[in-house]
Amino acid sequence: MTATEPAPTRREQILAIAADLFAARGFHGVSVAELGAACGISGPALYKHFPSKQAMLAEMLVSISERLLEVGRERVAAGGGDPAAALQGLVDWHVEFALGHRALIIVQDRDWESLPEDARDAVRRLQRSYVGLWADQLRALRPGLSRAAAHATAQAAFGLLNSTPRAGHGIPDAELRALLVAMAMAALTAVP
Repeated sequence: MTATEPAPTRREQILAIAADLFAARGFHGVSVAELGAACGISGPALYKHFPSKQAMLAEMLVSISERLLEVGRERVAAGGGDPAAALQGLVDWHVEFALGHRALIIVQDRDWESLPEDARDAVRRLQRSYVGLWADQLRALRPGLSRAAAHATAQAAFGLLNSTPRAGHGIPDAELRALLVAMAMAALTAVP
């Protein structure tokens, strides 16, 4: 948390704790009673904040997808119409996200099928928009790149960046950040 960011709400604190537990043991490996205990409340008291454990998972993954897209759009706008600057901003943002939200990457990867269908649809829609944001900047930077190739290039970069929870053990985050940024920029700007 920085000086400009508000303190997390109780709801956000619960979601962060749940993400850590789900990442460690899987969605189905964590009971409501265990979630409550980890949050310092009874399991049933969680229902004051969320109607169900699935609703928690849904809010966790939909909200982070919304945040990725929101900040992604801000980074593109900050690029001032320069696709190289916008792409750099997108990479910097995604690396920041990947390093700061390792648990969420694991949860989405492993517990996708536990997500309610409407939430899966929302996440897919948001993620398509996020990929499109990257693809648009890639095509502006490399006008000969097809839409399909731009989308594939963006997806490949996400694969690299989203491997963060399984990579980089023993490397300080500052070093890992520099490595990921350099690798992603090299992959995104490579001419096939």
